[in-house]
Amino acid sequence: MHATWTLTKRELRAYFDGPAAYVVLSVFLAITGWFFGNALFLQNVASLRAIFSIAPFIFLFFLPALTMASFAEERRSGTLELLLTFPVRDWQVILGKLLSVALLLALAIGLTLFYTLTVAFLGDLDLGATVGGYLGLFLLGLTYGAIGIWASSLTRNQIVAFILGFAVIFALFLLDKVTDFVPGGLGVIMQYLGADFHFQNLMRGVIDTRDVLYYLSMTAFAFLLTTYTLARRPE
Repeated sequence: MHATWTLTKRELRAYFDGPAAYVVLSVFLAITGWFFGNALFLQNVASLRAIFSIAPFIFLFFLPALTMASFAEERRSGTLELLLTFPVRDWQVILGKLLSVALLLALAIGLTLFYTLTVAFLGDLDLGATVGGYLGLFLLGLTYGAIGIWASSLTRNQIVAFILGFAVIFALFLLDKVTDFVPGGLGVIMQYLGADFHFQNLMRGVIDTRDVLYYLSMTAFAFLLTTYTLARRPE
C-alpha cells in the first residue's frame, strides 16, 4: 500500500497546488451555509435537513468537475504512460486517485460539522439522522467520485469527461424518480439502482446494510470499469 499512498499524496498535492480544491471547498461551504442560514434565520429552524437535501444536488456537478482531470489530463499531457511504466499496477493508480477524492470529500463534509454544533447548541440534534446523513453523503460522494474517475479514463478531453461523468451520475440520481412510468417489477429494480433512494433512507437515520452495500458495490463496479478501460489502452 506504500505505492498507493504515495500516489494518493501526489493527487492531493495536485488538487491543493492548483485552485481546484480551494474552489470546491469554498463553493460547497458557501452553498450549504446559505441554505443552513436561510433555514436557521428566516425559517427559525435549527436543522441539518437543509444541508442534507441540497448536498446531493451539489455533488451532481462537483464530483464530475473534481475528477474530470484524473485521467483525461494525464492522457492529454502524456504523463499517464510514464506513470504506468513505474513499478505500480493499474489498480494502485486508480485507488490512489479514488482515495484522494475520498479524503477531499471527507474534508468538505467535515467542515460542515460547524453547522452540527450550531444545531446541537440551539436545537434538538437528532443523532441518528445526523450520523446517517453524514454517512450517506460520504458514500454518495465516493460513488460519484468513482464514476467520475471512470469517465475521465475514457477520454483525453476534460470537458467530455465532465459531461460523461455528469450524465451517468444524473441518470443514477433520476432512476428512483421515474418508477411511476415503468411496470412494477422494473420499477422496483430501478428504485434500488437509484442513488438518491438509498441516501434518503440513510438520511432518515435508518442505517441499513443494503444501502451501504449498494454504494460500496457501485464504487467497486466503477473501479473495475476503470481498471478494464486502462487495461485496453494502446501499448
